[in-house]
Amino acid sequence: MKRKERPPRRMQSAVMAAFSLISLSIMLIFGSVMYLRFSASSRGEMIQSTKKLMEQTGESMEDYLISMRQISDAVYYNVIKENDFSDKDNRIQKGMNLLYEANRSSLRSIAVYNNYGSLTAAEPVALQKEDPDITRQEWYIKAVDEMENMHFSTPHIQNLFDDAARRYYWVISLSRVVELTDHGVSQPGVLLVDMDYSSISRMMKKINTANNGQYYYLCDSDGKIIYHSRQIQISNGIFDENSVQAAAYKDGVYEETFHGERRKVLVNTISYTGWKLVGIIPYSAFTHGMFNIRYFIVMFILLMAMMLAVVNRMISVRISSPILKLNDSVREYEAGEKPEIYIGGSLEIRHLGCSIQRSYEQIDSLMHKIVLEQNERRKSELDALQSQINPHFLYNTLDSITWMVEDGRNDEAVFMISELARLFRISLSKGRTVISIKDELQHARSYMNIQKIRYKNRFSITFDAEPSLESCCIVKLVLQPVLENAINYGVRGMDDCGEIKVTGRRADGNIILSVADNGVGMSEEEAAFLLTDSSRVPKRGSGVGLVNVNNRIQILFGREYGLKVESEPDEGTTVSICIPAVPYTDENRSILENGNYVAGKK
Repeated sequence: MKRKERPPRRMQSAVMAAFSLISLSIMLIFGSVMYLRFSASSRGEMIQSTKKLMEQTGESMEDYLISMRQISDAVYYNVIKENDFSDKDNRIQKGMNLLYEANRSSLRSIAVYNNYGSLTAAEPVALQKEDPDITRQEWYIKAVDEMENMHFSTPHIQNLFDDAARRYYWVISLSRVVELTDHGVSQPGVLLVDMDYSSISRMMKKINTANNGQYYYLCDSDGKIIYHSRQIQISNGIFDENSVQAAAYKDGVYEETFHGERRKVLVNTISYTGWKLVGIIPYSAFTHGMFNIRYFIVMFILLMAMMLAVVNRMISVRISSPILKLNDSVREYEAGEKPEIYIGGSLEIRHLGCSIQRSYEQIDSLMHKIVLEQNERRKSELDALQSQINPHFLYNTLDSITWMVEDGRNDEAVFMISELARLFRISLSKGRTVISIKDELQHARSYMNIQKIRYKNRFSITFDAEPSLESCCIVKLVLQPVLENAINYGVRGMDDCGEIKVTGRRADGNIILSVADNGVGMSEEEAAFLLTDSSRVPKRGSGVGLVNVNNRIQILFGREYGLKVESEPDEGTTVSICIPAVPYTDENRSILENGNYVAGKK
């Protein structure tokens, strides 16, 4: 028997898929936690490094502004306050020149104005522009309004002096109120120190080198921009900055959303000035710096996934292998083989295997018992059907022989007795139910020879069977009841013109034995009735109908075999017997008689 192909190992796949899903979920959760932890740590480190950078920049800027304050103090206390502007030796001018030359790398000019806004002294010596309106300038107003403090202005273009080279300088003005002495008379004035803005700009440019969106800017306490990397765009209204809000912050780290963008804002106040050094870190900068971490986590997850795939494969095989082996042995059993049921694996699987083994053994025992019982029942049915044939025919034949002897027809009586002996020798067949077609045809010839004598040759009989059929198996005594019906219901009432023909042929691997007569025939409904009504009482004959023959054939060969009746009124009747082409051997005969032929087909 062909072994069934092993089905896809769905269980092993399901176990591996379940383990893989669980492992993948754990890895994703673990990877997400790792990423969040690294992200938080990286964000904290970025904020801390930004704070340190701002602190260092703030300290450098404070040092620079302190140096400017020191220059302003030196001009005031060492030059202006110690000298009189009416001095013909020009000591004030010389002192201012000395200080300017010593600090010219960070200074643009030093100037002193009286309380009317008139220029009293300046270094380097330059011509003042016409009507610069000093008293209306912001640095002058702040100095006068708050006399006790020094004031730093926002960056602006110096507009006080003419430059022969026609160059314009960006400066930050440090202004303060000072006491001027002229001819011994004290009067208030304003000292102006213009710092070179490029020094502040260089400090800010030095820290604005990040390419991840992070930047720094400088504003005063009112939010006015002192330095910004996009200062031109801000001046033109193309870009906007939240500097007013930043100026209100105290030193620290803040989170805000500006123009729909989340960002961190770090504020550091520059001493003495009220300026705010502001650092901006957009959240995109945090993710920008996480690329390497994401790459590391992805590679780590992939490596773990490959390792877990191997481990999951081993676990799934270890779990599913005993069950699959048990399933394979069960499938082999279902396919008709007799394998040993697999017993192995865990305790539960071994117990299941033992249970299945015991169940199959009990099923085999019950099936064997059922087969024996069915075989006995078939034999009993065959014996019962067989026993219905002989008594009727024997009675009729012996009655005919008695008439012949009484009429002195001794030769005919001897012939009938010889044919009857031959007929009963085949009928007995040593108690066998299955005989060869050759013996069945001989039995039919003997039966028809007896009947022809009984009916005084009112009909003719011919046999036309292929010789190759004679070596095949058939249930004995199936032709006799069909021939008897052909005589009684077909040609009995005809005068010397009745014809009965027995033929045998092969068709589609089966054997078809036909008994045809040219008798009165019958309707299609009545013909079908012959094979369906077992309780029908025949009008004449042995009383054993075609139902008997059909049942006997189907008991041995199966429901697909048996008799077929074809008839038309006044045309005759043909009864076809269909049986399988089974060679007649002792083995095949034994299989048929034991009922194993039908069971084997099932």
